[in-house]
Amino acid sequence: MKGRTVALIIILIVLCDQAIKFYIKTHYLIGESHEVLGGFFKLLFVENEGMAYGWKFGGGIGKIVLTLFRLGAVIFGVWYLRSLVQKKFHPGFILCAALIFAGALGNLIDSMFYGMIFSDTTPITVATFLPKEGGYANFLHGRVVDMFSFSIFPPIFNLADASISTGVIAILVFQKKFFKKEETADGEKKSALEENMNVG
Repeated sequence: MKGRTVALIIILIVLCDQAIKFYIKTHYLIGESHEVLGGFFKLLFVENEGMAYGWKFGGGIGKIVLTLFRLGAVIFGVWYLRSLVQKKFHPGFILCAALIFAGALGNLIDSMFYGMIFSDTTPITVATFLPKEGGYANFLHGRVVDMFSFSIFPPIFNLADASISTGVIAILVFQKKFFKKEETADGEKKSALEENMNVG
């Protein structure tokens, strides 16, 4: 898989994730919901200061730590994805890594910037983009926007969360295919992962 293809996938996911969040943030009241597909699925606007699917992590300090961790993971992810492409890992594995990276980047944008570029959302007022009075929080203190809710799956999540989960689950399901062992000239079996790490 080519680097430009990976970049295009990441950009597309991040743009779609941010477009959905922007629409929900500026059109929905906090807690507002609309049923889709007969109530099996609904759009429900909530915000969280923690990890994926609304999990919490250590209050204000934890929020900063988590955001900085996400930032570090995204920076590392740029190098890691480039390495995967250069070493010609299995295209499926590269795609999964790209999905995880795109999801992490999507939620990182919320955490880093949303507090500065949106006014606060309440049960009676929707958020304003670039409000004159300033945003609802400082840099690194933005809340992540979630909106997808299924009756059979309690956590409320966003496209970035779904992208991360899809990438992780696919790696677990197809790991034997991604890291298939091949017999070397001396009869020893090595996985694609081992061979590529040796090349590096």
